[in-house]
This record gives sequence, C-alpha cells and structure tokens, in this order.
Amino acid sequence: MYVATLITAPAGSGLPTATVDALRARWSGGPVRWLAEDLAAEIPLADPPADAADQWAALQAQGIDLAVQPAANRRKRLLLADMDSTMIEQECIDELAVVAGIGPQIAAVTARAMNGELEFESALRERVALLAGLDAAVIAEVLAERITYTPGGRALVATMKAHGATCVLVSGGFTAFTGAVAAHLGFDAHRANLLEVADGRLSGSVAEPILGRAAKREALEELCARHALTPADVLAIGDGANDLDMLEAAGMGIAMHAKPAVAARARLRIHHGDLTAALYLQGYARADFAA
Repeated sequence: MYVATLITAPAGSGLPTATVDALRARWSGGPVRWLAEDLAAEIPLADPPADAADQWAALQAQGIDLAVQPAANRRKRLLLADMDSTMIEQECIDELAVVAGIGPQIAAVTARAMNGELEFESALRERVALLAGLDAAVIAEVLAERITYTPGGRALVATMKAHGATCVLVSGGFTAFTGAVAAHLGFDAHRANLLEVADGRLSGSVAEPILGRAAKREALEELCARHALTPADVLAIGDGANDLDMLEAAGMGIAMHAKPAVAARARLRIHHGDLTAALYLQGYARADFAA
C-alpha cells in the first residue's frame, strides 16, 4: 500500500476539497483522510501512480505540495535535522558576515556551496577566514536579533519526541548557534562545527575535522547503531547540498524549501508547507501535535 499526501502553506489560500477529491478519483484511491482542515490530506493507494511527477508539477503551480510514498513504517524513530535555512530561516555565517560588513561577499559563497557548486569543507574554511578578528560577542547579538525560527519546528520536535523518537540537530554550521537553537526547539542533542576563538575574537579558523556532507551521513549511521535502529527508521530534513547524503540514506528524506540541486535529487520535497509538513508525511494529524 501507498499513500499520497497533499499539503499547502498555512498562510495560503487553503487546500481545496475538490482538488483532493479529483486526485483521489484519478488514482482510484481510498477514502480521503483529512490531517488538518484546509491544510493537509492523505489518500491511500494500491500502487504508486505512473503520473505522480506530472501531478506534482501541476499542484506546485497551485501552491500545493504532493508526496507519494509507501504507507508502512512512516512514523520515524529518529529525526536528524539541518539547522541553517531549515530549522531556522537564516544562514548563521551570513548573518555574522553582515555584522562584520562583508555580507554580500560571504553570502555569494554560501549560496554556491549550498547548491553543490563548491566543495563544502573548503568553502566553509574560506568564509570563516574572512571573519577573523570579529568580536565573539557578536554571536550572541546575532542569535538575539537576527535569527528567526522556521514555523512548525517546535511542533515537529515535540510531537516526534512525544511518540518516542530521538531528535538530533546535525549542522554544517557552528556549535555556538546549534546549542541555543537545539535548546529552544527541544532537540535531544546537537552536532556542528567549532568556531575557534582567541582573546575574545574569532581566529578565522574552524576546528577540524569539519562536519560536512559525509559527516552528516556518518552521524545517521552512528546514531542508528546507538539506538538499535536502521536507516529506514530515520527522518532526515535539510535544504543544502551538504544534506544530500543524509537525505538519501534516510528512510524518509525531506528536502525542505531546498536549493534546486537538492530538490532535483530528493524523493520528498516540501516547497510550500512549513515544518509541520514532516509530521503530515508521517501520518500525524493536527490533533496529534504535541505543541
């Protein structure tokens, strides 16, 4: 058995019942289950539809996300989430660069790295070097004044934890940020890179080895072994090229408002919904949310 899930943005015009019913009829699906009124619904299917990609494209034009996946084992027991532009709405290194007065210079490198045009580790070293001499106290300023949380993040973490899942923030960013973000959102643990500081200022270096694309997948494998799970039990969510190995290894890998190169390879893509879409894809209804 399979299930097709339709999700739209909470601030959008809603998910039309007629659209859901038309897709169910086209695919000879079972009874529609509404997960959230006007926002999310799912349709049971006997087989994956041959025209799923075409229907996905048509619904994208209407502001609706569509995902078709096996119905079994949808509720995952381990969440691995990227931080920058996933659980938060910014790239932390870009925000530090703005304060340092070199925002456009660093943001351009970040964009290319996240789209897979540059090797992640070398691009990170290059950007961090440009921050040498910046007062380390700026990190707290950026956290307080420039970082905003992606809608739905608290609900995603709280609901999965309430149903027995372990939630870990795995970022190619910096521990100076992941610690605060993980605590705010309720993650069980966090992993990221260490910005080196000397005499209260950023040294321009990041501790080696760098947590990048390969390390994110290694974290998935390590955490599965620690918790006696398999990759099929994992939900991974991210937006950048350094998330791809993690997304492809996980039983449910979601490209969340992802860069084009990442969205092109991901099995599950959310372009319109917020982070609660990751709950709807697991079959949780809005009434099941823990926050």
